[in-house]
Amino acid sequence: MSKFSVYREADNGYTYVSNQFIDDYLADANAAQIKVYLYLMRMTGSTTSISDMADKFNYTEKDICRALKYWEKFGLLSLNYDLDGAVVGVKLNPPFKTAAISEVSSKPFIPVALPYVSGADHVSATHKTAREVQNPVTEEHPMNGFVKPAYSLDDLKAFKDQEDTAQIIFIAEQYLGKTLSPSDIKSLLFITDVLHFSTDLIDYLLAYCVNKDKKSFRYIESVAINWAQEGITTPEEAKATSGRYDKSVYSVMRALGKSSSPTDKEADYVRRWTNDFGFSSDIILEACERSVMSTDKNRFAYADSILKSWSQAGVVNKTDIDEIDAKYHRPKKTANTSFHQFDMKHDYDYDEMEKALLSRE
Repeated sequence: MSKFSVYREADNGYTYVSNQFIDDYLADANAAQIKVYLYLMRMTGSTTSISDMADKFNYTEKDICRALKYWEKFGLLSLNYDLDGAVVGVKLNPPFKTAAISEVSSKPFIPVALPYVSGADHVSATHKTAREVQNPVTEEHPMNGFVKPAYSLDDLKAFKDQEDTAQIIFIAEQYLGKTLSPSDIKSLLFITDVLHFSTDLIDYLLAYCVNKDKKSFRYIESVAINWAQEGITTPEEAKATSGRYDKSVYSVMRALGKSSSPTDKEADYVRRWTNDFGFSSDIILEACERSVMSTDKNRFAYADSILKSWSQAGVVNKTDIDEIDAKYHRPKKTANTSFHQFDMKHDYDYDEMEKALLSRE
């Protein structure tokens, strides 16, 4: 992505955070949003880019775009775009108290354009009414399909009064082992209100995150957004997707020389080797390595045949594999030395040898 300039009305030579930002905006912002805002303040008068910020904070570019749009909604910054829709300027606006929004919004707002910015119109969030800024309406846009509203206390009360909410809160508290804070409940409201997750899907979402030892609602929200973007609506779909993109699956994909995303069938192979055969990753990767050395086609099926034969032979660790190898590569007793040497140089079909071994046992 292209570089963009960061600027504001005055630059005093140091980075400071206003009390209004801390009092009125800090509590509802997540870590990524706060980091992006503070970094933009630090970069005033300099240039940066979405990709630079993503690399600096180890976020995705979508996370950075999401944070920029979040602050734009509240009028704390204004984004300038070129004709292709790329961000080429960020103007930092002074924070204003929520109670005084109506005063601010009554004043005309004229963004300062950079020399290379097109004349495209840009509507500032400061034109919104006090209610819209206090509780912005969820919108879809190209860089982020979902925006978390800044829910008010009235919104939380209405959410708690819903028939199914008590069950959702109870499930969450059981999984997380704590009483939910208002911020936690806002996250649940976002997941049900904006992402439209059912109670069953929220149940599976919480179990999935807790099993990964991730109990932060920031992490839970991120997983929920990813699932929503993939069109997941049921626990069954979530289970299939989470299994498909498990780290172990990608390890096998790399070991077999594949750079594409795993198909459902390929993910099923890995689950079979792990769950049905009970093999550890070192044994699975050993089979993958042998498959790569033996064939350029159907490597998953080839690895499956090796692992199936090892499972039938009772392989538990790599020592067992070494013993099987020793049986096949043991020199044959023959008086013909030249024939013996020729025999030892023969390229064996490992799969066929495995089958032969099993047939003799």
